[in-house]
Amino acid sequence: MKANEVRGKEDAELRFDTEQLEKELFDLRFRSMVEANSDPSKIRRNRRDIARMKTILQERQLGIRGQESR
Repeated sequence: MKANEVRGKEDAELRFDTEQLEKELFDLRFRSMVEANSDPSKIRRNRRDIARMKTILQERQLGIRGQESR
């Protein structure tokens, strides 16, 4: 998910999406321990999406304007 897509969402929606991605990440990590057939790129993608969403939520809370010109 791109930062511009995340910035277009409301705070409540971002919190909900973050929570869902954290649950999915937990399941992926658990499956990666049990099964040898897991997809490590999916884990990496989820971690980055979670970080991106939390960063944007923090920016909004502090009143920092994101770099929208990129």
